[in-house]
Amino acid sequence: MAKKKWKIGLIVLLLLAAGLPLSAYIGPGAGFAFLSSFLVLFLTFFLAVFSFLSWPFRLLFRLVKRKKTYKKSQVGQVVIIGLDGLAPELAEKFMAEGKLPNLAKLKEEGTYARLQTTTPAISPVAWSSFMTGSNPSKHNIFDFLSRDPRTYLPGLSSAHIGKPKRVLSLGKYNIPLAKPEIKGMRKSVPFWKILGDSGIFSTVLRVPITFPPEKFKGHLLSGMCAPDLKGSQGTFSFYTSDPAKTQKREGGIAIPVEVKNSRVVTSISGPQNTMLKKPEEIRLPMTITLDRQKGEARVEVSGQKITLKKNVFSPWTRITFHPGLGMKIKAICRFYISKLEPHFEMYVTPLNIDPEKPALPISHPFIYSVYLSKLLGSFITLGEANDTWALNEGALSEQAFLELTYSNHAEWERMLFNALDKTKKGLVVCVFETTDSISHMFWRYLDKDHPALKKGPSGMSSQIIEDLFRRMDEMIGRVRKKMSGKSALFIMSDHGFKPFRRGVNLNSWLYKNGYLALKEGKVERGEWFKGVDWKRTKAYALGLGGVYINQKEREAEGTVAAGPESKALCAELQKKLTGLRDGETGAVSINRAYDKDEIYSGPYKDNAPDLIIGYNAGYRASWEGVTGMITDKVFEDNTKAWSGDHCIDPPCVPGVLFSSLKFEAKTPSIMDLAPTVLELFGLEPPAHMDGCSILAKSNMAASPRTGIADPSAPSFSKGRKEEMIPAKKKRT
Repeated sequence: MAKKKWKIGLIVLLLLAAGLPLSAYIGPGAGFAFLSSFLVLFLTFFLAVFSFLSWPFRLLFRLVKRKKTYKKSQVGQVVIIGLDGLAPELAEKFMAEGKLPNLAKLKEEGTYARLQTTTPAISPVAWSSFMTGSNPSKHNIFDFLSRDPRTYLPGLSSAHIGKPKRVLSLGKYNIPLAKPEIKGMRKSVPFWKILGDSGIFSTVLRVPITFPPEKFKGHLLSGMCAPDLKGSQGTFSFYTSDPAKTQKREGGIAIPVEVKNSRVVTSISGPQNTMLKKPEEIRLPMTITLDRQKGEARVEVSGQKITLKKNVFSPWTRITFHPGLGMKIKAICRFYISKLEPHFEMYVTPLNIDPEKPALPISHPFIYSVYLSKLLGSFITLGEANDTWALNEGALSEQAFLELTYSNHAEWERMLFNALDKTKKGLVVCVFETTDSISHMFWRYLDKDHPALKKGPSGMSSQIIEDLFRRMDEMIGRVRKKMSGKSALFIMSDHGFKPFRRGVNLNSWLYKNGYLALKEGKVERGEWFKGVDWKRTKAYALGLGGVYINQKEREAEGTVAAGPESKALCAELQKKLTGLRDGETGAVSINRAYDKDEIYSGPYKDNAPDLIIGYNAGYRASWEGVTGMITDKVFEDNTKAWSGDHCIDPPCVPGVLFSSLKFEAKTPSIMDLAPTVLELFGLEPPAHMDGCSILAKSNMAASPRTGIADPSAPSFSKGRKEEMIPAKKKRT
């Protein structure tokens, strides 16, 4: 054994001596990359020494540059608080009732307006437009999912994680000799990079679509779309001894267990070990001893013994997976036992990347997450942090979900207030997804006719949403107390909310109307277009609102010629889908189908869906339709806890914008924040930005502009800048 360890150590030293990065690639699908802790410590030590020696010179250069920049600045500090999904209708209602005193005061002293969102009104799209000041065809994010035209299969639109190109074969292992490819798919430049290039420091916390973190002069912690240790967007585990509850769980895995003599012997399902030539899942043994009299259990895992009370979340627990060759992969998770008898039930959060020993870069600089963890304690690093699927699938109760969500929120608040203390000059941005998650899951309590309420009373009420708004208002009050007189504060949401009562399966509609075909005699209609005959298919739908033409020389088995034939089919589908009625209720389900050529003109327009569907309030893409499944029904009740949504026609779901500064823009857009901040710091917005400063008197369009969505207004990419900028100041 000692001889084997010596050989492994020699290999490690040889790799380092050769200047090769020691890394490994692990994960399902797109995969998961991690760095050995030895290399991380080595590089951290080297960088620390270099940083220390060069510090006086870098400090002098920064001071000179910052002094020059701040001479033109109107403010010393800008703070932007993103409350994802905060609905303007409710904010206005609660302010009028005196329930949001801090937001009401901000409105009175500054300005409030509804904020136009993007087309489509989907979080990664909207936040990408927020940070770049540009429309989707310039930043390349059009949905959570993007499709591969070679396979018709989906991929994550925000990032790609690929295997290392070189490996060393050693017995049963493939040892990586190069770093894995970690590539962000969002294009264009975030405005905080422009600030950094001019010497203005920024702290950016959990803004969506910031994974992988990009280099700039500031600190950043990645937000939405940062993966878990499995490389997924969040896979929970549900352990149960009840045979009736071991069915497939969307967004998680159900693990059947057996209780013998008050003990459960099981394991934690970890990432795929692709260091092995035959990859297999790494499993971590776990034993649970039940004490029903005390209402608790002892969990033994990864060399630790944790006592858990029933219905009480454990603190963050560090666990270690061992892929081989002495390597370790660190993760953190939380445990929650909901039942001890007659059956045992336990929920385990998705395996989060340990911020203190990150297996993947989740912050910039790399050590920033380590600093936050040492200072504030462990915290959730998963992009989709609040486990909505666990509530949807019954792995968590409503009360447990709320407790976990507000616990995550408290972690982000600590980060925010630390940033406010440390970044007295410059930019602080922090996005909270608390408002979005709770609105998604509890909107049905504002909608007495929602199909999900037919399951029976749960003891919850509309008070949950009101309490959410009150909590956010109280936080804003504390933020304002931290700010100085020469600071600007913006409170914003990327979109609003509406009820989601009925789902529309566009693939079923396309099939029934002859645009999508199934293979002869094929009855099986599984996820991701299983059973589809592509050689007879003209169009298909993927994601939350996209329809694609099965175009020749673009799709692998395209049937529709590019040019006039494809345009004619688009126009035909646009006409038929706009105003589509629900046969059961008689209501209009789709307000409008948008042709990408009519609303986009940026360099990445061709990556957009050919048609973007603007659903009416109350409707959204059905759960089956999102995953490419063809069913017998076009319209179906939504009975899940996920009962509110915003992936609909953008004019129906504007966001909010509160400002401590007075502005005169009547219809501000989410793209306007980037140029506004640049102007406040005395910088000229770059020509590629479609947004305009809301402080400029030229930003005075009286008609409602939903950006690229509103047919009565100029689009983001075609004419909006020309309308908003005086002739003498037009950027070329």
